[in-house]
Amino acid sequence: MSRSPLLLTCALAFLVGACDRESAQPAQPQESAAPDPGELAGTIDRSFAGQPMPPATVSDPSGTTMALAETKGKPVLMNLWATWCAPCVKEMPLLDDLAGDVEGDVRVLTISEDLKGAEAVKPFFTENGFAHLPMWMDQKNDLAIAFGGGTVLPLTVLYDAEGKEVWRVIGAYDWGSEEARTAVKEALAS
Repeated sequence: MSRSPLLLTCALAFLVGACDRESAQPAQPQESAAPDPGELAGTIDRSFAGQPMPPATVSDPSGTTMALAETKGKPVLMNLWATWCAPCVKEMPLLDDLAGDVEGDVRVLTISEDLKGAEAVKPFFTENGFAHLPMWMDQKNDLAIAFGGGTVLPLTVLYDAEGKEVWRVIGAYDWGSEEARTAVKEALAS
């Protein structure tokens, strides 16, 4: 074996071996890591205000479909989420409480981006006993694509009664806070 392939083989063996350490200590400092999924670190972003709601159709577990255009006439708080998304799971009970509090004034739409659709969503809803959240699904991820393809979940967007964006939150948010309640009411004034 010539010297170059031998060095390459040794270097690869070293790198592979270094990846399989059994230490409890992290390999690198974690300061730049993503926030703990338990944190509700999302913030309101108004830079997309005025953008129209994407023209997508969602379905429920029974197969009933709804074109998002049908929601015009009442403000909508649209939440894109998934059962495998820890921050999404963390904020869902807060969204359920909010949906109960704003019922009749603002329509809260929780739309799952799970590729398994009802197979994943129905058990999740049953297990958590949500009383006010609808089970809408976007199995083809049309909404994730409409919001830029690399959409980070959860993504929550508030639309006014005309279907124009007021603001959005990327990441989990404290929907039980006074700040959230006040911000959602902005859609009523639009």
